Amino acid sequence: MGYAGGKKQNPTYRSMGDHTETIEIDFDPSRITYGDLLDVFFKSHNPTKQSWSVQYRSAVFYQDEDQKREVTEAKDRLEKQLDRKVRTDIEGYTGFTMAEDYHQKYILKNSSAFLGELQLIYPDPANLVSSTATARINGYLGGNGSRRQLQAELESLGLSERAQKRLLGIVRK
Repeated sequence: MGYAGGKKQNPTYRSMGDHTETIEIDFDPSRITYGDLLDVFFKSHNPTKQSWSVQYRSAVFYQDEDQKREVTEAKDRLEKQLDRKVRTDIEGYTGFTMAEDYHQKYILKNSSAFLGELQLIYPDPANLVSSTATARINGYLGGNGSRRQLQAELESLGLSERAQKRLLGIVRK
């Protein structure tokens, strides 16, 4: 979690300026395409809803002309499909600032049963924040992902058997 799209130097949650709260995704295009990521993005929220602030707007920050073309085409297709204006802003990427530590893995940090175990695996807070496993667990705790998905990857998350059972008990859909 962090901030992008604004001009203010060193934005923070309390002094964001004209930045937008966002995430930065590093991805391997041999495993998932940019188009697939755009599909997930547009399906994960209501892109036709007008934002009441720059902080919470729907936005995509492209890194090159190919991404700009692809996100513009995806937005245009979605507008035709929905027969409504898609209010997602499309802007060139100018940088990303990580949010303060207390914003990272928020749901996980409020689940001491999992956090304590993961802090043993990732004693450095930066590693905890950047871990794919902790991102996945945070997502499941937040109600994202299915039980079937969790079962397929549960062994790879590094959790004890007890924590695995607890997570399975939480993810029921």
